[in-house]
Amino acid sequence: MSHRTTPLETGTMPPGIPYIIGNEAAERFSFYGMRTILVVFMVQYLHFMDGAGGRELSANQAVEYYHQFASWVYFTPLLGALIADIFFGKYLTILWLSIVYCLGHAALACMGSYGHSPWWLFAGLLLICLGSGGIKPCVSAHVGDQFGRKNHHLIPRIYNWFYFSINFGSFFSTLLTPWLLEKYGPHWAFGVPGVLMAIATFMFWLGRNRFVHIPPSGSGFFHEVFSREGIVALSKLIPLFTFIAVFWSLYDQTGSSWVLQAEQMDLNFLGIPWLESQIQAVNPILILVFIPLFTFIIYPWIGRIFPLTPLRKIGLGMILMVVSFGLTTLIQTWIDAGQRPSIGWQIVAYVIITASEIMVSIVGLEFAYTQAPKAMKSWVMSLLWLSVWGGNQFTAQVNHFIAIPSSAAVQFEQAIAKLPPDWQTSPRTVVLPGYDGVTGTADDFVARCSNGRIESLEIPSRQIFLAAASRIEAHSSKAFPSNEEGAKWIGDVKEPWGNPLTYDLIDSSHARISSAGPDRTNKTQWDLGVIIEKITGDAPPTSDTWLGRRKAELGIKEKPAQAGFQRTEFSGGQSKLEGAAYFRFFTWLVLGTTVIFIPFAWLYRPKTYLHD
Repeated sequence: MSHRTTPLETGTMPPGIPYIIGNEAAERFSFYGMRTILVVFMVQYLHFMDGAGGRELSANQAVEYYHQFASWVYFTPLLGALIADIFFGKYLTILWLSIVYCLGHAALACMGSYGHSPWWLFAGLLLICLGSGGIKPCVSAHVGDQFGRKNHHLIPRIYNWFYFSINFGSFFSTLLTPWLLEKYGPHWAFGVPGVLMAIATFMFWLGRNRFVHIPPSGSGFFHEVFSREGIVALSKLIPLFTFIAVFWSLYDQTGSSWVLQAEQMDLNFLGIPWLESQIQAVNPILILVFIPLFTFIIYPWIGRIFPLTPLRKIGLGMILMVVSFGLTTLIQTWIDAGQRPSIGWQIVAYVIITASEIMVSIVGLEFAYTQAPKAMKSWVMSLLWLSVWGGNQFTAQVNHFIAIPSSAAVQFEQAIAKLPPDWQTSPRTVVLPGYDGVTGTADDFVARCSNGRIESLEIPSRQIFLAAASRIEAHSSKAFPSNEEGAKWIGDVKEPWGNPLTYDLIDSSHARISSAGPDRTNKTQWDLGVIIEKITGDAPPTSDTWLGRRKAELGIKEKPAQAGFQRTEFSGGQSKLEGAAYFRFFTWLVLGTTVIFIPFAWLYRPKTYLHD
């Protein structure tokens, strides 16, 4: 059957729009549902998926992997755009890559059932990168393709509704999937989004006879890309996309560093105990409110003061991003001081960052489409999504750089390769050689193993650190002391390598006593110390959660939560950029970017291209 290849001559909405909007809502449910729980899953669940357990990921590692995934989801749009614009057209590209997308969700749902879970995780995320990323520029360009000269004035409205459908789907998935993960485990939490992706694919197929199918350009794509007009258009848009990349490097941290920050806050809000990853649901519900609010009230009101062009909207959005991350920096400052602020403060930051998203992401989507020459629509949209790749790559590399490895963990991985196979089933004590590489000396580590994993680690000269921990605990009946007070209670104690002990207040429930260790250099993998955790005794039982049941299956006995202190010895594994310093770094980054963006926006001269 032949399909229409030019837009209808109508002043109303095209007939294929409801299928695109419905498809987008279901697809975004599947993507954001999976992404919402990804960091929590990697930190708390992944090492329990296989029968013998596995190595835990640090917070920095999980954030790095999360942003690596988020970045590559937005790199593969280049591939999807080339396939669509040169070979198969947007419709077929979306349909076939949606099936790849479904297979990715199926792989995630299979973790822990067959083979090694990290490989299933990698395979699932890889397939989702290809599927979700590949269809992304095609879907957003396919929306614009439905409009012609008579109804092109409706394009800003439909991109608002397009974004509305994105957040309609993501709102429900952000609330549902963390609950599924906690109560029923990863198989259901990753499986339900997969079902929604299958529904999204089916809905898109149903609209096949209602869509305008713009044919691929073939070699005409290259002619337009390398024409003077194409080069000029790209030379103007690529700097804009670079500015937007900085926006995404901060915005996507709502799914990583903001989730980890929420763990340190009081999650009871409006009388409801929230899960840390559920707070992300604030963003899509605000989007649903803000889209009509900005469209019909805020934009017209600002327009009375000065002309509100797309680039001015983006500039205002960048300023709001500065304010949002400035607030998260303030929140983290309170946490670093031992307070436990209400999650309501982070919700205020969500309000500001969502307003920023309205002005940068939605406007950028609409503006990029109108500025792209006709044969390059998908290609230009893929370059816009490439800005998300760049932003997330930057954040991933920052987290990789600031993550300090654990020397004990590295040596343990080397040691278990030489152990007999029964080490995973019987308790075992493993002596690790330490800094000098020789066992039987003062810098050895002792790893107490059970069920194929380290149950506890004993660091060199541990009695010195434990004695210092006892002093801190003796003065922490109500709260941990400040850094100045803690340093006073530790005194001038030094460990055998001549390094003084350092006290750091991490948050209201955790404090750290550490030293530079045998290499006498701070912030390296050889740092030694003990983390003190304050247990209040009111933690809910885990027997009614999937994680609690899984630990019981693996024979891991959890001690009942009793008021007191719990100590964890460590070697390295910390971060070079901790607490408020992390958020402050990104706040200065976006502030500097905004200052540079203002003259760029003033000099930019837009030119609009639409299909006839």
